[in-house]
Amino acid sequence: MRLFSYIFFSLISLHSFAQISEHIHVDQFGYLPTSNKVAVLSDPQSGYNSTLSYTPGSSIELRNYLTDAVVFSAEATMWNNGETHGQSGDKGWWFDFSSVSEEGSFYVYDVDNDASSAPFTINANPYKQVLDLATKMFYYNRCNDEKKTEYVPTGFADGMNFMNPLQDSECRYVYDQDNADLEKDLSGGWFDAGDNNKYVSFAHDVIHNLIGAYEDNPSAFDDQSNIPESGDGLADILNELQWELDWLMKMSSTDGTAHIKMGNITYDDNASSPPSANSDLRYYGPECTTASIAIASMMARAAIVFEDETDQQDYAMDLETRAVQCWDYFETKFNNDDLDYECDDGTIKAGDADWDYDKQYDAAVIASVYLYELTGDQKYDDFFIQYYQGSEQISAGYWGPYLMPLNEALLRYTTLPGADSEAISIITDSAFDALDNNYEDFYLFSDADLYRSNVPDYMYSWGSTQVKSNLANVIMLFHEHDVHPALNEDLLEKAREHVHFMHGLNPLGLVLLSNMYAYGGDRCVDEIYHFWFDNGTEWDNVKEDDYGPAPGFVTGGPNFYYSGDVTPPAGQPAQKAYAQFNDGFPESSWEITEPAIYYQAAYIRLLSYFTNDATISETTNISVNNNCVEVYPNPADQYFVVRGLMERYTLTIYDAIGNVHSTLEGLGSEAVIDLEDLPAGAFFLHVENEDHTEVCVQKMIKEE
Repeated sequence: MRLFSYIFFSLISLHSFAQISEHIHVDQFGYLPTSNKVAVLSDPQSGYNSTLSYTPGSSIELRNYLTDAVVFSAEATMWNNGETHGQSGDKGWWFDFSSVSEEGSFYVYDVDNDASSAPFTINANPYKQVLDLATKMFYYNRCNDEKKTEYVPTGFADGMNFMNPLQDSECRYVYDQDNADLEKDLSGGWFDAGDNNKYVSFAHDVIHNLIGAYEDNPSAFDDQSNIPESGDGLADILNELQWELDWLMKMSSTDGTAHIKMGNITYDDNASSPPSANSDLRYYGPECTTASIAIASMMARAAIVFEDETDQQDYAMDLETRAVQCWDYFETKFNNDDLDYECDDGTIKAGDADWDYDKQYDAAVIASVYLYELTGDQKYDDFFIQYYQGSEQISAGYWGPYLMPLNEALLRYTTLPGADSEAISIITDSAFDALDNNYEDFYLFSDADLYRSNVPDYMYSWGSTQVKSNLANVIMLFHEHDVHPALNEDLLEKAREHVHFMHGLNPLGLVLLSNMYAYGGDRCVDEIYHFWFDNGTEWDNVKEDDYGPAPGFVTGGPNFYYSGDVTPPAGQPAQKAYAQFNDGFPESSWEITEPAIYYQAAYIRLLSYFTNDATISETTNISVNNNCVEVYPNPADQYFVVRGLMERYTLTIYDAIGNVHSTLEGLGSEAVIDLEDLPAGAFFLHVENEDHTEVCVQKMIKEE
């Protein structure tokens, strides 16, 4: 298909289409055919949107997005007899269309109010592209690596970063800064969060969740996510893990000692955008037992995975060797009651990377499980048997979202050949009791939450997206280990609802990932706290600046304990304690919108459970039909003329089942579309402006 663009001086204004209703909440990416599908209709009573009012009409419809045909209709069901939901400040209704299993693109429509939801798909693999983009966040957060144009969308290319003199490849010791003999090459690894520092201990949960995602469902990941290593025969998520593991190897030594972190010594250093613009010196911190046991745990787990990959056995052996070295150093310090607790004094900014005794103790229990599985050495099993009952899961029966790697290690131990039978019984009984008691409605679906993914108020804290994702990951661990077989379907239901919350089924009506408009999101996070995508840069805000942040970054999420005075998020119900901003102190937006590799990994782990390798034709995610451009002649057999104000708009042509045939940008007021390469039939022209605030569709017919 060929397109020729012509510029005319008389311009025809585009009409703004009716905005997606703020009151109809769905998973904007879609649903699996066999899963429950429930839209939430909201009437705000308190919070930032309390001036809005909504009552659903007598009939709510599910409509096919391309044909507008009604495929299902029903009356919405009032939630909790009309009570106000405390966590959101909303009254609401549920519209249940679970009986619809046919594949396609759909939207929910309130006939009486002429209000529609965001469009979404129902198909066998609705989250594959979302998972790939979320995983690619780690590529964007790679330190000491270029972001070349062939691997990133327009606007996100950047040159080499942090490889200037006395930066990462010539890093100095922070307590002896003039000593050139102590310079080390500490290049590689990921930026931890929105800043540019790198922490060993902060990577611990990330590595375990990413490896766990791959182990549980390798079919969800492939070798084609368009990173430099794509096509090398190794799943791209494993390539990404190697980027971090190689850095962790540099941060540790053959004697088992390991440096805790590296980065900047003042908050203002290396805070420029983009990453390649930074040239301030970088430093590494002291050796700490926290770092050693963290590396022992991570590398033992990684060695198990890589030894089963083609041509990765030597790499796996290197990981195993370093894991054992770090374990031996830590165990000696542990046995001598000589662990480091105040090793990180904050000279390198910003996060405190030390772990207290209990957390180092837990990490040692985790490491002992993977080292025992990896080596078969009885000494690791002996350590586990001696200390596992001191874990919070066994001593207090708490299997919560804050202890995800330990939850997993304990349950994994029960599957290992030669595992102690008494320990297996104690662990499985504890997990069963936790699930059977369902403390605070943790694990099973509850109608206590209008938005269907109930958690206690205190979980809407700093990084609530990680907490909610990891709670669902605990739920899926129980499911995968068949802890309570009679409850397996209930566990799946609860975990799916946590996915839907992340994708727009929340009182904000937001996909809690950045800039997903081109990938199925209709109301997305536009602004995050990240040095690259900083306030006032061209990456600041999707709708107000040239690019906004890169796609796929998981935001911190609602934080009921936000310490600043900006309203919102201050003074809001727990689920509404969020705002789109990225200001520094004292607004402290990092408590709300900062992404982090640990938030990201928890979400990826969760989403991977519901992703597979099924091939799905790309489906259109377009807005309700209206006349915004003129298309003529229509029908046509040779060409269409499209006329309208299109200079800041993207035109996409879809066929009737949602396959993309062409995407056209940077047009003037008139375009001629050559139909030579199009078969006869119906097509849809999707027009969207750069701000994602105006979207419309025109149907076009190609004649024989």
